[in-house]
Amino acid sequence: MYAIVATGGKQVKVAVGDVVSVEKLDAAIGESVTFDVVFLADDENVIVDPALLATAKVTGEVVDLYKGEKAIIFKFKKRKGYKRLKGHRQDLMHVRITDVAAAPKKRAAAKKKTDKVEDAAVVATVESSEQA
Repeated sequence: MYAIVATGGKQVKVAVGDVVSVEKLDAAIGESVTFDVVFLADDENVIVDPALLATAKVTGEVVDLYKGEKAIIFKFKKRKGYKRLKGHRQDLMHVRITDVAAAPKKRAAAKKKTDKVEDAAVVATVESSEQA
């Protein structure tokens, strides 16, 4: 089973046991975090219904906090003598995915079975009234 979760303005494919790199969240090392599920799939079923995805959960444990690679911001205007050089390192964290919990299954099958029993009872009463 795997899921696609949204965090930090990005979407990440995760499965149980994966260690993913995400933008820093408000959690310390060792704490548990949950993610918003966008897509959920197991061997046979694919869930994209927002109502069912609202009940699905992906939880993980914060393993490490670190800074990403430096991004260089260079501004330049020709013939003006204007140059600016800046750098930025994004705060990131490694998260180990501990659980991908699917939404509870619908109980439509049980409902259909009771409907068939009720339909059989109605047919039996109609047949008995026709025979009389």
